[in-house]
Amino acid sequence: MSFNDFMVDVVNVAREDMREAGYEEITEADQVDDALSRKGTTLVMINSVCGCAGGVARPAAANAIHYDKRPDHLVTVFAGQDREATEKARTYFEGYPPSSPSFAFLKDGKIVTMLERHDIEGSSPMEVINRLQNIFDEHCEEI
Repeated sequence: MSFNDFMVDVVNVAREDMREAGYEEITEADQVDDALSRKGTTLVMINSVCGCAGGVARPAAANAIHYDKRPDHLVTVFAGQDREATEKARTYFEGYPPSSPSFAFLKDGKIVTMLERHDIEGSSPMEVINRLQNIFDEHCEEI
């Protein structure tokens, strides 16, 4: 198998992980405003092919939402793959440098907080789940 074929498979699995978890995949820049400016709370998972994305961030994204409180909207963009969509999404994350994988939490289209790569890398999925659920406790309604 060529490296390019291998990477296509890796990216497809990473995309499918997020879709199966219930996240809306944004692949085009013109979809970003509609997805991120909605009323209510939005969790954006900035996906990546790195090891901490596959081993920590994606499992945390999938499992953190099985909780009494959770965001109204779940969205994902893929850094390095859907570049224009990711760049456009990052315009909403004012005050935070580009980071992937990462999680952005927005309320009514405005950034509230982020878990950046340095908050994910070296952590266990459970530690990241706890960090996300602490954000949900503070900013989300009980479902």
